[in-house]
This record gives sequence, structure tokens and C-alpha cells, in this order.
Amino acid sequence: MQRCSVRVPASSANLGPGFDSLACALDLRMELEVEETGSFAVETELRLPLGRENFVVRGFERLHSADGYTFRIRTEIPSSGGLGTSAAAYVGGLLAADRLLGLETGDAGIAALAAELEGHPDNAAAAVHGGFVACAGDDVARFAPPAGLAALLVVPGEPVRTEAARAALPASVPLADAAYNVGRSSQLVLGLVSGDLELVSAALDDRLHQPYREHLFPRSAALLTSARRLGALGATISGAGPTVLIWVRAEHSADVLAALAGEAAGWAEVLPAAFATAGAELS
Repeated sequence: MQRCSVRVPASSANLGPGFDSLACALDLRMELEVEETGSFAVETELRLPLGRENFVVRGFERLHSADGYTFRIRTEIPSSGGLGTSAAAYVGGLLAADRLLGLETGDAGIAALAAELEGHPDNAAAAVHGGFVACAGDDVARFAPPAGLAALLVVPGEPVRTEAARAALPASVPLADAAYNVGRSSQLVLGLVSGDLELVSAALDDRLHQPYREHLFPRSAALLTSARRLGALGATISGAGPTVLIWVRAEHSADVLAALAGEAAGWAEVLPAAFATAGAELS
């Protein structure tokens, strides 16, 4: 009988201007234990499917049948939306199958398979590699979080379905808006790699997805403009929303958290969530 455990970080995709190409790992973890028990089962206290439609099991079965295995799932990742829960599940299942079967698929292979299941690479790459990632298809460049940068999360109580967020996007965008985002995403990567937090702050704006989705989560969208007034470097919608990633200097984190708690009272929870250097971990 074999058993392995996997810990996979949450992730935030898009990071403002980097639609479907930039993402980061966050130090909130999904924990998965897979044991060869002789019968199939999914054990969890979470409100998750208990059959083969479960994303952990789907990830596992991308490499091997789940017959005879028991999957035990716990998580710190909020389920409201925008924090890479499906990517973490796929990555966890894939890594467990890879380890138990001795397949040696490698991080790049696991990230590519998870991206195939997800339909886009950003969350999956961040979950596997940790840190910040810039994705172009299966090509992933990873870089570490800069010193002095911290994260806060505003997590609404009401979720928004990813399908609705995707449907809100236009089939085409003005060339000027596309050029604007190319410039901002380039500056964002440069600011993160160089540790220039003022450049990071200036580069968080977006014209490709957030304006088209703000009607789905108006209170989250309002934080995109009010975050700087509260002392943050800026704010971005995390993935497809409605969670908001607040970018903040580490020394200002406590003050900004307190200010955000007042803004979010009654509709959202505010959580500290460090940028995670480590990606998925096996034991």
C-alpha cells in the first residue's frame, strides 16, 4: 500500500494587465493525501464532489485510474473565486499520481498537463513553480517575489461563476487598449524583477478584462481605485474575481489591512496572504 501527501499553493492570475499570462503563488495551501486503500473514495469536509468529477481525481486520472485510491482533501484557500482552487486541485492530483506511479513527469510536464485541464496556463504554472510566472503557452518564466512586497486579499462572501466572468469579455478589443496592456505588463514584470515597487504600483492598471467584468462585482471593482487612497500600492481583480489582490509595502500591511476591514465590512473578509516562493510540495 502506498501513500503520498501534496501541498499546493493558491494563485492569483492576470495581475492587472497580464491577462492569461501573468500569475503569482500565494501562501494559502490545499492539502491532499492520496492512499492506496483498495477502494475509490473522496474524503473531505468541504463542499466538493465526491466522485470522479472532483478536480483532484480528474487530475490524478489524467495519468492513471483512481480505482483503489482514497483521496483526502483539506484547504486554506477560500472558495469564493479567483484564487486558483481548480488549478491547485488539478496540480495536486497530477503530482500524486506522478509520485505514486514513479512517472517522473517533471514540473514543466505537470504544469502543461494542468494547463490543458484548466484551459489556460497561468494559475497552473504558479501553483507548480511558486513565485511569479510569465506564461506564453507552455513556455513559463519564473521569478521570485521582490523583498518588501506583501499581499492582502479581500474575499467576498458571494462568488461569481468563472463562466459568467469569461462570457463578459468581448471578442475583440481596441488596438490602443491592447498596446496599453502590453506596456503596463512589461513595466510590471520589470518592477517586480528589479524590486522597484513604485514601478509596480504604476503598472497595475488594465483595460482588457477588469472594465468588462466590474458589473459582476461592483464592490470589488471599487477597490481598484480606492486601494491607493487606503495606503496600498494598488489592487487587481484576482483571476476572474470576485476576490481582490491588494498589493502593499510590507511595512504598511497592518495599517492597510485595518483600513480595508472597514471598507469590506458586511460583504467581504480581509486576509493577509504572503506571496509564496515555493510551489507545490510532495511528501
